[in-house]
Amino acid sequence: MNSIIIGSGFGGIAAALRLKAKGHEVTLIEKHFDLGGRARVFKRNGFVYDGGPTVITAPFLINELFELFKKDPKDYIKLSPLKIWYQFIFEDKTKFNYSGDEIEMKRQIEKISKDDVKGYEKLVNFTKKIFDKGFTELADIPFDRPFVMMQQLPALLKLKSYKSVYSLVSSYVKNEKLRRMFSMHPLLVGGNPFTTTSIYGLILYLEKKWGIHYSMGGTGNIIKGLEKLMNEVGIKLIKGKEVTKIIKNKNKINGIQLDNKTVINAQNVICNADPPAVYEKMLDNEYNNSLFFKWKKNRMEYSMGLFVYYFGTKKTYENVEHHTIKFGNKYKEHLDDIFNNKKLNNDISYYLHRPSATDTSMAPNGNDCFYVLVPVPNNQSKIDWTIEGERMKNLVIEKMENDLMPNLKENIVEDFYLTPDYFEKDLNTKYGSGFSIQPKFSQSAYFRFHNKSEVYDGLYFVGAGTHPGAGVPGVLSSAKVLDKIIQ
Repeated sequence: MNSIIIGSGFGGIAAALRLKAKGHEVTLIEKHFDLGGRARVFKRNGFVYDGGPTVITAPFLINELFELFKKDPKDYIKLSPLKIWYQFIFEDKTKFNYSGDEIEMKRQIEKISKDDVKGYEKLVNFTKKIFDKGFTELADIPFDRPFVMMQQLPALLKLKSYKSVYSLVSSYVKNEKLRRMFSMHPLLVGGNPFTTTSIYGLILYLEKKWGIHYSMGGTGNIIKGLEKLMNEVGIKLIKGKEVTKIIKNKNKINGIQLDNKTVINAQNVICNADPPAVYEKMLDNEYNNSLFFKWKKNRMEYSMGLFVYYFGTKKTYENVEHHTIKFGNKYKEHLDDIFNNKKLNNDISYYLHRPSATDTSMAPNGNDCFYVLVPVPNNQSKIDWTIEGERMKNLVIEKMENDLMPNLKENIVEDFYLTPDYFEKDLNTKYGSGFSIQPKFSQSAYFRFHNKSEVYDGLYFVGAGTHPGAGVPGVLSSAKVLDKIIQ
């Protein structure tokens, strides 16, 4: 059976390997000249920058792809567990080292709020229950029929899925600093903690179960290892060619057409591209008169955009941890501006990645390598990033100088940034969203874009916009869903 994969993010690569292991003839097509999608790598003047995901959790999902072909993952990639997972910095400059060391975690919590130690323990126990259901049991289950969702509703309601992550955390923890810290996980997958279903509280426990890892050489080295594996097992890779059209006969998919007019026939087309871009651009917005699907698609709400500033410094900042999360003064108001009001403000929160804290190969000798990610409104905002990009860059530098990196501006020797325009134009995401659709309850499981197209026979989806959702474990799990759908 011939299968075509469109897009080479983690979801697309995992789908290609899983179908190859089933005996399919697989062709993977990537519009860029390098693989990885959001996980592309940028190399500039001796600095190596991971384009996207940097927090590696549930490493077994990556290892499984090598083990499908009886290969040892260690021959291809090297994952290193981090001791401190995140350093949180609050507006009053206090710091919290978040890790898997429960004794140290409780000691730090007690320092902030003695009353919340017990609440924290209860929160972890509850997120384990969510994890057991939402991840262990349901992450690779196809939600393509209403009764599958109906079967799960009682259990999901029992797990308080109607609550937001922030609301769930607040029912156990009273201190506002701690509430922010334990509710921030939806932001890692494109959601607002105040509206994301509490099912995503499972991320808190998922991190505790397997820890947080770093791929030596960067996340891009995982992509490189998987590309090597794909070449070894006979997956055909086409780079630098964009799929402009998915060919269909009525509601049956027959293949694809490339930007050079080449046609490739296939029984299955699996899209790692953002679902709305596929339906709108590659299928010309034709839904086979499916009014329900049209309504469902039009009501979708999309994740925030991302401003990502990559920079290298001529000195090393030894006091900066591998992962740093800095909260602004306001939390809910700032998130309201991003998700609802679609406007920028100066009271930003940010995530700072310093891979050279763990891996000196990412920067020239004596230098440091960083990227800083700032949640911003997606392009429904109509923000002109040709004007606002430079202003945001200067604001971010000013904040980091003030918060934890003295004299930063004068030490930057190399830099560039990406805005929601990059995500919209280069990665074909709707409105330049960083993570496709938001992870609300009304957009989870059956209510997301289905892994098996609701409209066309032979069309499938993996990646952030389909079940179970964004993040490396999510998109890798979407390929496991595909494994159960395609024989």
